[in-house]
Amino acid sequence: MNLEKESHALSDKLAVPLTRIVDKHRGRIAAILASDGASHLGNALSKDDNVRKVATFCYPLLPGLLRLVVKEHRFIQFVMHNREKLLSKLAPPTASGQAV
Repeated sequence: MNLEKESHALSDKLAVPLTRIVDKHRGRIAAILASDGASHLGNALSKDDNVRKVATFCYPLLPGLLRLVVKEHRFIQFVMHNREKLLSKLAPPTASGQAV
């Protein structure tokens, strides 16, 4: 299996649990970002340090077996590369059903 296929498989395995964590802990994640003085989630997640904070918060909440397979530094890399998806999950939906 080549590196690209492994990376895609890892992405598939991490996307669902990350989405669940973000959905469940949206308020706490927003509070973490707000504590850094960011008034808008888009601005907050444009900073690497803030994305790392969110990833560090989410990692211990992953299922135990997944944490055995995926080490924290790999998870943080995944979140850094998928910050747009994370932002779309954190942004509240508008009346038209799209995230802001």
